[in-house]
This record gives sequence, structure tokens and C-alpha cells, in this order.
Amino acid sequence: MTTTHSPTGTVGGSGGTERDAARRAAERGRTRRRLYQWLFVAPALLYMLGFFGFPLVNNVVMSFQQYTPTTYFTGEAPFTGLDNWRAVLGDSLFTDAVWQTLLFTAGSLLGQFTIGLGLAVFFSRRFRLSGPIRAVLLLPWLVPMVVSAVVWRRIMDQDHGVLNSFLSVFGMDAVPWLASPSVALLSAVLVNIWIGIPFNMVILYGGLQEIPRELYEAASLDGAGPWRAFRSVTLPMLRPVITVVLVLGFMSTIKVLDLILALTGGGPADSTQTLGTLTYQLSFLQLDFGQGAVVGNVLILISAVFAVLYLRVNRADLGKGK
Repeated sequence: MTTTHSPTGTVGGSGGTERDAARRAAERGRTRRRLYQWLFVAPALLYMLGFFGFPLVNNVVMSFQQYTPTTYFTGEAPFTGLDNWRAVLGDSLFTDAVWQTLLFTAGSLLGQFTIGLGLAVFFSRRFRLSGPIRAVLLLPWLVPMVVSAVVWRRIMDQDHGVLNSFLSVFGMDAVPWLASPSVALLSAVLVNIWIGIPFNMVILYGGLQEIPRELYEAASLDGAGPWRAFRSVTLPMLRPVITVVLVLGFMSTIKVLDLILALTGGGPADSTQTLGTLTYQLSFLQLDFGQGAVVGNVLILISAVFAVLYLRVNRADLGKGK
């Protein structure tokens, strides 16, 4: 009795072998693509590790050491544990600097964004000379911050400043803009608002140009007035741009140093001392680099928390969009 082999079984075995080979080839292709992707990203990763990662790790380590100018000659930086952290976090000046940093950042962002958005909406309606006027409004953004601070320091001078001279025309008393602890921080916020308005205006103006005009026409046909159209069309469509503006504004404002140093130097009576200026004072005036590193790490941590929250919100928005 002879045995015959089923053609179907042979074909099935051959098909299975071909599928396995195709699967292995696909896996090799995916592995190769991942390898190419990492090779393209590798230069940027190496750059970030070298120029951002190493200083960051070194700053964290320094906050646990007694790091002084002598260290640069002897190379000795004794490990002090949490002594630097206790000294900084237990100092009332640090607490004041945290609150003043938050007030300075929140006030600056609110003023810059509100005025910048208003100007962006205003210039989105084309009229004669809108281009030249927008170009003039960009000047505060183009001038170096130290130069702006020095100019405003002269303008806000209590005795000879232009601002008080202008107020005297209306019979108002001179305001100690930079000499009073109760007014100096507000003055710094106003100057920073003036500097940041052009950036907000330009970015938001670009976002407004991307909103389809048809949406406003449809809202008008539905009986929506200007304010209703702004709330129902402009703000929702502008939300991604608003997020970017606020995040970038936060990152640049919370670490402001040169503006306050040139404007008030952290005074009077430490009323404009922020985390940035406190880091500078501890590290380069008192030459206590360990405690300066502690304040710097706190500043980095605050920025990192804000960045993580931004990424989570952005990811949630993308998920809703899908």
C-alpha cells in the first residue's frame, strides 16, 4: 500500500516558510529604520548631554559640596550633605525671593499677553501705516535688555526722571518708582511688560492670520457679535499659539536677571530680589557657589515642573484632536 503526500500540505508548509521569512525581513527592516533614526538623533543627543546634561549634573553635585573660590586652586570641595539646602531653604530671603519671582512672572505674563493679544487683534484689521507702526512697536524687543533697563532707570528716576516730570504736569507728587520697597517690584514688572509686548504681539498676530475668514462669516450669519466671535472663534482657534506664547514667556521671565540687576540691583531692601538675582548674589558676590547652586536647582525644578505640565496638556489636546 503506497502513501501519497497531500499537495495542500506541501503548499501550506511552503507558505508558512515564506511568511516566516517575510516576517523576519520586516523585523530586520524595522530594526534598521530605528538604527537610522537614532543615528540621525545622536548628534543632537550628544550635544544636549555635553552642553546641558553635564552642567546640570555638576550643579546638582555642587549643591551638596562646600564649593568656594579656593576649590578652583586646590580642587577640594568637601561633601557637606544637606547643609547648603538647609541654609538656603531656612533663610527668609529665599522665601521672599520665591514669592517675588512668582509675582514678577505672573504680573509680566498677564500684562504682556493681554496687551500683546489686544494689539494683535487690532493690527489684524488692515489699515494704512499698520506695517510701519508694527515695526516701531518691535523696537523694545530688539533693544538689549540691559540697555532697556538703563533707559527706564533714567525715566523712572524720582528727582529727574521724565515719568515724574510728566506726572507733575497734572499736579501729582513724584513717585519713588525704584526707591520704595512697595513700588520697586511693580516698576520692574511694568518695564518687563514693555519689553515683552512685541514678542506676544508678533506670535499672536501670526496665529490670527491662520484662522480661516469663513469661520467669522459663519459666526456673523449666526448673529454673533464681535465679542461673541472672539470668544467662540478666535480664542479656541488660537489656543495652541497661546500655549506656546505663555510657555516661552514663562521660561524667559522666571529666570530674568539682567533686567533687575540693571534696574534695581535686587533692592531696595531686597524688595526685587528674585531667584535669578539671589543665585547671582550667592555665587558671584558672596562666592558661596554651593548655596548658589541650591537656588539654581530650585529654579530649574520649577521650570521642569511647568514644562512637564505643558507637555501633558499638549498631549491631552492632541488626543482630543484625534
